[in-house]
Amino acid sequence: MSTHDFIAIGLGPYNLGLACLTAPIDELDAVFLEARPSLAWHPGMLLESARLQTPFIADLVSLADPTSPYSFLNYLKDIGRLYPFYIRESFYPLRSEYDAYCRWAAAKLPNLRFGQTVTTVEYDSAAERYLVRASTGTGETVEYRARHLVLGTGTPPHLPPAVAGLPGAVHNSHYLEHRTALRTKRSITVVGSGQSAAEIYHDLLGDIDRYGYQLNWVTRSPRFFPLEYTKLTLEMTSPDYVDYFHALPEATRYRLESEQKGLFKGINADLINDIFDLLYAHSVDGPVNTRLLTNTELVSADHQDGQYTLGLRQVEQERDFALRTEGLVLATGYHYRVPEFLAPVRDRIRWDAHGRFDVARNYSIDHSGRGIFLQNAGTHTHSITSPDLGMGAYRNSWIIRELLGREHYPIEKSITFQEFGVSS
Repeated sequence: MSTHDFIAIGLGPYNLGLACLTAPIDELDAVFLEARPSLAWHPGMLLESARLQTPFIADLVSLADPTSPYSFLNYLKDIGRLYPFYIRESFYPLRSEYDAYCRWAAAKLPNLRFGQTVTTVEYDSAAERYLVRASTGTGETVEYRARHLVLGTGTPPHLPPAVAGLPGAVHNSHYLEHRTALRTKRSITVVGSGQSAAEIYHDLLGDIDRYGYQLNWVTRSPRFFPLEYTKLTLEMTSPDYVDYFHALPEATRYRLESEQKGLFKGINADLINDIFDLLYAHSVDGPVNTRLLTNTELVSADHQDGQYTLGLRQVEQERDFALRTEGLVLATGYHYRVPEFLAPVRDRIRWDAHGRFDVARNYSIDHSGRGIFLQNAGTHTHSITSPDLGMGAYRNSWIIRELLGREHYPIEKSITFQEFGVSS
């Protein structure tokens, strides 16, 4: 069995970017494994007008290699849409457009293996190799060996305990496939506070008169927070801030992780304004059949006779009340879970006091410091840069440097005007 330099498990934008950036490097031999039959980037949320929250330059490769043939601009040129994108005068691609771009890039890479679900990862100490076993759609087991691993399994959908096991509730990751059925309901409630909740509410609000449903939006947040996108705040998505954040005590990092959610989980300000304008337009002919409930926490839920009864609590007033709805959409985010296939190599991995990966500055999580690398899932060690698309190429440049033992793509050391800490 041949040995690869590395095996990448999971194929979201970060590992796909790694595949693009390592494609021209003859010294690196890799294979990329993905359980799904084909590449799809949040297919349940590819709404017609939804756009990325990051500019097009935060594509798979450009911030590491602006000359790469896998850039978003090269994709547009290849399909004949570069001039329309230029005339549009917006840095922010449509989400469906970004999904198509990722699929275009994937089609050009020969070392991607779809329909292969990793079942176990073991380590051969004598050979100093990782053994990865995966099952195919036909039930066949395939094996791979590599010196290094890169984990990019993503974050699965999270459902609040209150709705666990209830039939028919739709997580936002599956919204589009259920949208037609939702429109037939007499009432629909969206639960959540971030961009996905806002996009779904806006989408349903646009059709409220046509279909005649009653529409609710319930959020635990005290208001509809806009994503903070000022330029000095954006300097926090930088090598400088990663260096600063990573060096902080673990307890401080965890406190900041909780406090900084609004920096990457807020709503686009223009979408908030669009929602208000749409509410205003609908209100010309009378009250709009909708409720927007802030400071409201989902405490319990029951489903009987085709209707949910949601037990809600107004947090500031400390008052409990009920809301009945036929349709329920849960835009309640995603939580990382350690893949079960890592169990055989758990003792090779570093863990922090909270039981999460102890991710080193170079994105490794194993005791050797360069055996297993992690994509995303590191907000507790690398701050808001971990889920940021614009930092994906930067992180991959680091990982490639560790794999090669030298810097292939120039890695920025300091780019900010501000100072995050006191110099020693």
